[in-house]
Amino acid sequence: MPLPKLHVAVLMGGWSNERPVSLMSGEGVAKALEGKGHQVTRIDMGRDVAQKLAAAAPDVVFNALHGAPGEDGSVQGMMDLMGLTYTHSGMVTSVIAIDKELTKQALVPHGVPMPGGRMVDSEELYERDPLPRPYVLKPVNEGSSVGVAIVTAEGNYGNPISRDARGPWQEFDRLLAEPYIRGRELTTAVIGDRALLVTELRPKSGFYDFDSKYTDGLTEHICPAEIPDEITQACKDLALRAHRLLGCKGTSRSDFRWDDSQGIEGLFLLETNTQPGMTPLSLVPEQARACGMDYPELVEAIIAEALADKIEQEPAGQGAG
Repeated sequence: MPLPKLHVAVLMGGWSNERPVSLMSGEGVAKALEGKGHQVTRIDMGRDVAQKLAAAAPDVVFNALHGAPGEDGSVQGMMDLMGLTYTHSGMVTSVIAIDKELTKQALVPHGVPMPGGRMVDSEELYERDPLPRPYVLKPVNEGSSVGVAIVTAEGNYGNPISRDARGPWQEFDRLLAEPYIRGRELTTAVIGDRALLVTELRPKSGFYDFDSKYTDGLTEHICPAEIPDEITQACKDLALRAHRLLGCKGTSRSDFRWDDSQGIEGLFLLETNTQPGMTPLSLVPEQARACGMDYPELVEAIIAEALADKIEQEPAGQGAG
């Protein structure tokens, strides 16, 4: 069923490390909605975001923010208090999913395979390795591979890591250390209650870091991935299970690492992103397009779920307004 013509506030920008990506996502969403005949108010989030949203008084907010505070539950809690309808996941889900340690606590007991590891104080890294090399260090609540470092035996960080070596230990007091999983980078999008496809990401050099994700030509996207049917189905099943267990809404994207020498035992979910990018190079629009859903249809589908969720939560006898 087509959407009625709506007034949509597109919330973008903010002040996280992912601000440039959010601005690209938000502008793409805004143009798609205008092309469908909707009224759009663009809001570049600042400290006065509540006042801007109140003044706009939209029918629905499309949350195109990435990173804190737009993806960690802060903005979601504010919009809940304001009584606004918004896309993507709610406050509780956002708090859990952006925190890699909390995500493991929510998913691993339900049989979702994730890498082991532990939290470490950055100061500890200057004395000893927290895990046998190679291992991965990452901030607990950043996205888009911001601040990720792979520590290898032959790397130039030092042994132990030098205080002068550039890395996330200089920016964050605590980091998540995980064993490095050799193999292939896979990702699966979920829209509504449907897992789409599996994409393999092949960076031209290094690993799938921030630059590889958002610079045209640096990463090859194989969509659908050329992998065994068993691995494809496992990725889709795990992505959908994570989406449901975490309580995601609208869309999510789960990222995997697969050691293809180990078969199904080598597949691990790394994280579930509750507000995946909507840029020209982003993976959710790419998978949707491969499934026959163009970008404007994807945007409207995400909004439609937010509106349907609002109706479900209203008390009996109360209309949509």
